[in-house]
Amino acid sequence: MLTKAPKGTMDILPQNSYKWQYIEEEIRKICKEFGVKEIRTPVFEHTELFQRGVGDTTDVVEKEMYTFNDKGDRSITLRPEGTAGAVRSFIEHGMFNDPQPTKMYYLISCYRYEKPQAGRYREFHQFGVEYFGTQSPATDAEMISLPWMLYKRLGLKNLTLNINSIGCPKCRKEYNEKLRDYLKSRYDDLCETCKNRYDRNPMRILDCKSSVCKGIVKDAPLLIDCICDECKDHFEAVKKYLTCMDIPFSIDPLIVRGLDYYTKTVFEITAKNENSNGTICGGGRYDGLVEELGGGYVPACGFALGMERLLLTMEEQGIEIENKQKLQLYVGHIGDENSFYAQKLVSELRELGICVDRDHLGRSVKAQMKYANKLGVKYSLILGDDEIAQKRAKLKNMDEGIETEIELSAKTIAENII
Repeated sequence: MLTKAPKGTMDILPQNSYKWQYIEEEIRKICKEFGVKEIRTPVFEHTELFQRGVGDTTDVVEKEMYTFNDKGDRSITLRPEGTAGAVRSFIEHGMFNDPQPTKMYYLISCYRYEKPQAGRYREFHQFGVEYFGTQSPATDAEMISLPWMLYKRLGLKNLTLNINSIGCPKCRKEYNEKLRDYLKSRYDDLCETCKNRYDRNPMRILDCKSSVCKGIVKDAPLLIDCICDECKDHFEAVKKYLTCMDIPFSIDPLIVRGLDYYTKTVFEITAKNENSNGTICGGGRYDGLVEELGGGYVPACGFALGMERLLLTMEEQGIEIENKQKLQLYVGHIGDENSFYAQKLVSELRELGICVDRDHLGRSVKAQMKYANKLGVKYSLILGDDEIAQKRAKLKNMDEGIETEIELSAKTIAENII
């Protein structure tokens, strides 16, 4: 067990990390274009933050959190998602005094005790964006457009954007009564978790994973039919903004999202593949969350997507990510004394921005070239007594097998391989 990663976790190995770095670079690039700046928050928070922020009747809080008491007997939880921590930071640092809106993004690891499966882990990685200080429907649409644009740039196909409005607290209060009336005659058939939710938060029953509960709520009243005029107007405006950006969408009245803080607009992006049709991004508006956590009324919206799920979807769709981190040059040497010259040359080449490596194991020239081939290096050169004495060396193109004699200087070598 000592040398095996805990269940539900994985190592991102050197031969795969370039894929993660490529996506992270694209994320940072698009966030810069949208004027969204990075925030970094602690990996653990006070448990109450998630109980109040995420909702104590959600699956996340009830079943999935990693919670423990620290040595000061404080209840601490490893973050199961990113929004609550971002809101806590927004309040703590008085960001509501900054020019609004405040736009922030995060690339973080999160933790949930779930059953591991393809694209779903107990430690997983999230990219999320939060907008604070604006209740404009234009903000909802812009926020939705960011992951949509990111996916298009990454080459994803067969994408579907589904949107819904779950109204404001006033709408939901009336809807919860209608939903309880509908469920009353079916109460005995609900799972035990949903029986507990019946009085506390019946909307959570709509999000239950049980096949029995899914069948029960299939014909339940739709929340979108119960929203107030203000929420209807907001939703209509969101649809118009999406249309003007040429972003196609469908209305799915069954989307409620799995977290309690959402209000008005909610959305999910799905990707259809040969073997699956899963959600790869979700989010919405949460106008009451900042106030719920003690920060006064600040409207907000945001989304999050799982990096593992994104990489899996790209793989399923046959999207290849080029490894741009391959070495450009391998410097071999003959004899121990020439090792010092090789090290000097490699150091000078790195100063010029060349990705280069050398032999560290005292291998034969044949073994060094075999190793260079395994690395996928494009060029190589060998340093022997003659090359160093004459200050000339043969630069070999490993793909074509062509050798070119050049001056043995870092500047000349760099000019010939760039």
